[in-house]
Amino acid sequence: MRDQRKRETSRALTDVARRLTSEHGFAGFTVEEVCAEVGVSRRTFFNYFESKENAVFGFAAIDPRQEALEEEFVADGGDLLDDFIRLTMARFELFNPLDDAPAVFAIIEQEPRLIKAAFEQIAKNERRDMQLIVRRSGEGADAALRAEVLVQSVGALVRLSMDQLLHHHSTESFSDLVSRRLEVARTVFAPSQKAD
Repeated sequence: MRDQRKRETSRALTDVARRLTSEHGFAGFTVEEVCAEVGVSRRTFFNYFESKENAVFGFAAIDPRQEALEEEFVADGGDLLDDFIRLTMARFELFNPLDDAPAVFAIIEQEPRLIKAAFEQIAKNERRDMQLIVRRSGEGADAALRAEVLVQSVGALVRLSMDQLLHHHSTESFSDLVSRRLEVARTVFAPSQKAD
């Protein structure tokens, strides 16, 4: 129940921040005004979001459910790529970004300068994933580079799949779209079978 209330408060803060951005522009309201509408303190706001930008985008502090998924990934011993894809899918199910996409696109169209904050958060999430992979696979010579390649490669598959869903109205599930692209990627990166 406590976690559910936290999620509801987080959602309320994002909804108000988006509405105020739409009505007054991003610079036209304060964190205090968001807090007053939701009925929380400024301190509580910053327990949920690192910045006003993150509140508008809905980039909340790490959810305990996400932390549990990530710790499970670190402890797992299966194929690294398959396990990382599974983690990516599980996060998608927790925080389906498609639900918020129209609102986020509308805000970026109104306030293009917020794109920088969105990219900064994406980069922060990627660094977090790289750290998870290094924790799991150890601190070998190329550990950080391998983690970077894995995160960026899977990120590209995710972006292509999201594009199919958002802009090409695919009827396939996100999971199926990523899985199909992963299978193609495996063939692209597999050693070539040269004829003797």
